[in-house]
Amino acid sequence: MAEVKDAHIVEIPFDEEDLERQATATENGPSVVRHHPLAEISRSPGHLLLLKLWQREENLVSRRLAATESRKDAIRGEIFQLCCFFFLFHGLFFTMLFTSSESNRCQKWWIPFGLSLSVSCATVFLVQGKLCRYWKVDQQLQKERAEGRALTRCIQELRMKGASFDLDKEPQNGKKMKSSSVEIKWRPLRCCSMYRVTIFVVCFAGIMLSSCRLVLCY
Repeated sequence: MAEVKDAHIVEIPFDEEDLERQATATENGPSVVRHHPLAEISRSPGHLLLLKLWQREENLVSRRLAATESRKDAIRGEIFQLCCFFFLFHGLFFTMLFTSSESNRCQKWWIPFGLSLSVSCATVFLVQGKLCRYWKVDQQLQKERAEGRALTRCIQELRMKGASFDLDKEPQNGKKMKSSSVEIKWRPLRCCSMYRVTIFVVCFAGIMLSSCRLVLCY
C-alpha cells in the first residue's frame, strides 16, 4: 500500500439516518448563529456602540485603579520611612545620653527633652498627615473598584442578553447602606484601627520624653 503524506482522511457517511441528521444540523446551524447574543449586538448599532463605550470605560477604570494603587503603596512607603527615622533617631539619641560623661548634665535635662519633643511632634504631625492622605486614597480606590465591578456586570449582562438588553440601563454600585446606629457604634474602633500608627508613635514619644530626665539624673 502506498503511503500518502499530508492527507486528511474524510469518512463519508452512507447511512440514511446519518445523512438526515447532518442535513438537519446544517439547516439549524445558521439559525443558531443568527440568534446568538453577540451576533444580535453586531446587527444592532445602539447595542454595539454601548458595548464599545463600556469596554473603553472599563479600560480607563482599570488604568485608574493601577495608578491609585501605586499612590497608595507610595504613601505606605513614606509612612514606613518616617517611622524608621523616628525610631533610629531616638535610638542614637539615647545612646548618646547614656554615654555622656558631663558632671552637670542633670541641670541641662531640658535640652535633650526639648530636642526629643520637637522631633516627636514633627514626626506625629507628618505621620498623621500621611495617614489621612492614605485613607483618602484608599476610599477612592474602593469606590473605583465598586464602579469597575458594576461596569463589568453590565458588560456581561449585555453580552448574554444581546439585543434584548435595555439601552437605558446604567451601571449601579450595589453597596449596601449601613444603619446609622451601627456606624456610630463602631466609629471609635474604626478610627483607632485606622490611626493606630499615630497612636503608637505618640505613646512611644511619651515614654521617650519621660525617660530623658531619668537617664540624665539617675
